Amino acid sequence: MKSRLWLPALLVIALAGVGWALTPSAPPPWSDAEIATLRSLWLDTLPPLPDDQTNAVADDARAVTLGQRLFFDTRLSANGEVSCASCHMPERHFADDREKGRGVGLSKRNTRSVVGSAYSPWQYWDGRRDSLWAQALSPLEDVAEHGANRMGLVRFVANDPVYRAELETLFGPLPDFSDRSRFPESASPLAGPEARADWQTMSETDRDTVNRVFTYIGKAIAAYERRLMPGESRFDRYVAAVIDGNEFAQAEQLSDAEIQGLRLFIGKAKCLDCHNGPLFTNNEFHNTGVLSYPGEVPDKGRVQGVREVLADPFNCRGPYSDADEPQCPELAFVMQGPELLGAFRTPSLRNLDGTGPFMHKGQLATLEDVLTHYNEAPAAMIGHNEAEPLGLSGRELRQLEAFLDALAAPVSSPSLRGQSQGSELKL
Repeated sequence: MKSRLWLPALLVIALAGVGWALTPSAPPPWSDAEIATLRSLWLDTLPPLPDDQTNAVADDARAVTLGQRLFFDTRLSANGEVSCASCHMPERHFADDREKGRGVGLSKRNTRSVVGSAYSPWQYWDGRRDSLWAQALSPLEDVAEHGANRMGLVRFVANDPVYRAELETLFGPLPDFSDRSRFPESASPLAGPEARADWQTMSETDRDTVNRVFTYIGKAIAAYERRLMPGESRFDRYVAAVIDGNEFAQAEQLSDAEIQGLRLFIGKAKCLDCHNGPLFTNNEFHNTGVLSYPGEVPDKGRVQGVREVLADPFNCRGPYSDADEPQCPELAFVMQGPELLGAFRTPSLRNLDGTGPFMHKGQLATLEDVLTHYNEAPAAMIGHNEAEPLGLSGRELRQLEAFLDALAAPVSSPSLRGQSQGSELKL
């Protein structure tokens, strides 16, 4: 009789043991070293906006307002239909959803987001410009983007009463461009044959005058763009909870799959080799063996970009820089050599949703395609692929993709120096 009484109790204990064995174990706690790595990726560790000594109005609230207006103005284009926002769409985190940017024509490369770009010493996929304002000038005269010409743009802002007043408030009196014998209708060193020929007929002094006012446009746009920053994501809130030791808050922010993806990201997947820091980019140049765009020869990438940035009259060392004694260490010590053949600047991994296709010419349609590419690490068509095969399983790739989704957040714009907190731009 006694043994029969014990049977139900033993059965309960056995079943409890089975249930305990089938319950997924809690994820292991983060080590101190891992927490230090998470902290390095946390948005709260992003330093203040770096100074731009080449742009005297970089942090002027009036320039921000003017730059925002210029950024969205379609009149700064040949057909009156293209603005900076045509490719850098606010609803797409200031990128777009196309393989290549589309303005008055089809651009050569995929549109990079300008969010957080003030932290990079280089702009564009190949780094062919070394400041936001120098970069902002290039699309204006690109035949595939805005398709405008330098003289026409300068005359437009000088003749527009609102723009003229705002520019003169920032930069001083603007010249009179009404004399067509000195300042032709259309003139530019980069536009079509007629505009280039007219540019050559101008005196060096008049070309310099036009160039200087032209830079005012770029410097104002840059003042606006440098304030566009990624907002707090679920990943950032998760890191804050890890640092606080708040397990409940951790579970609220990331799923188990996303946490496993994060562990892969900082470990086995070797993503930190390039995508590090709170913006998830080292802003350096790497050849990762991406296939050429169909029907096109391989893109030389950084090799060509170095040549262009050194020759750019609007670079840090040029006559239009506002720095009193520009040191320009990035230009002075810029890396050159054949190892940069086919190398492109590492993009941020924040806010990828809605910005595909990916890579420098939109060769990979989805994040799944991107992760598969890095997992396989094919040989480069030109140069040498720095990446090596990772050997990740399909499940691990899905976990990585889940984590990347946790980096999505609204775009933020921090207050200007000297302004009270909360002076956010309306995007």
